[in-house]
Formats: sequence, C-alpha cells, structure tokens
Amino acid sequence: MELTKNIFFNTDKLIENTKVKISYTGELFQNASEKVFLHYGFGENWNNVNDVEMNKTDLGFQAEIQLGEEGTLNLCFKNENDVWDNNNGQNYIFQVEKTPKELLVLEDEPVSLGSARKLRRSYLWSKKIRLAVYKIITYLPRLISGNYKRKVSKEQN
Repeated sequence: MELTKNIFFNTDKLIENTKVKISYTGELFQNASEKVFLHYGFGENWNNVNDVEMNKTDLGFQAEIQLGEEGTLNLCFKNENDVWDNNNGQNYIFQVEKTPKELLVLEDEPVSLGSARKLRRSYLWSKKIRLAVYKIITYLPRLISGNYKRKVSKEQN
C-alpha cells in the first residue's frame, strides 16, 4: 500500500469487508482541533458516504470503519469548525483489495478431520517445544554456574 503522510492504518493491506482502524495526525491534529470527523465513501462515485467522529489520543485521532467492496476507499477530514483536510481537493484515496481466496471458507467444501488433527498435533508439539526451551533457559545457567541444588528429602538427611 502506498504510504500517505499523516494517515495510518492498523494493517498493511486494505481488504474488502474487513474492519480497519485509521489514525490521522494531519494538519487538523497539529492545529489542536478538539474534534475531527472522518468523512469517507467507496468507489469513484463516493458510494455509501459516512461521517464518523474520531477519538482523540496522544498519537492522533483514531476511528474504526468497515470496508466495502467498491475498489477504493476515499477519505477526507473536517474539524468542529468545518475546516477540511481533503488533500488540497484531491481527497485521500486508497485501493481496497479483494479477499484472498485462501482466506475464504466455502460452505460446499467438506472440512477434513485429518487437517484438524494435523493442526492439533502441531499445536501440541509447539507447546512441548516452548516448554523445553523455557526449561533450558531457566535451568541451564544454574547448572553451568553450580547454583543448582536438588531438593533433598528429609528422610535422606
């Protein structure tokens, strides 16, 4: 995705029918506006136009929106005094990508129990490996330094 100064997304790709968080640190934020509204729509004709009040944070103004399917996301911003930041009349336009086919779950496709078992098995192995690494990191330095003492039961004393 092409980077735009002062507008940030919580994802590297805008994918249709997903939610995205938008952060704005442009001139309205820099000029200490109290309220900023996100004005957005989709496609060349600005379909499904909405206005959303953004939340003010230390890092800028933020809002979360649901993306449509029209191909582009068009943005501009205004503050409580109707001062607009619309990229000098060009608006901010971002490409919205189609949902990748590998992420789609089709209802007609049967779910394989074999693949579920493989996932479960790999999950269990990953937990075992993490536990082994934790034990090595925790106890190996003690063994090397000689500070590792086994607990001696009272019967052996």
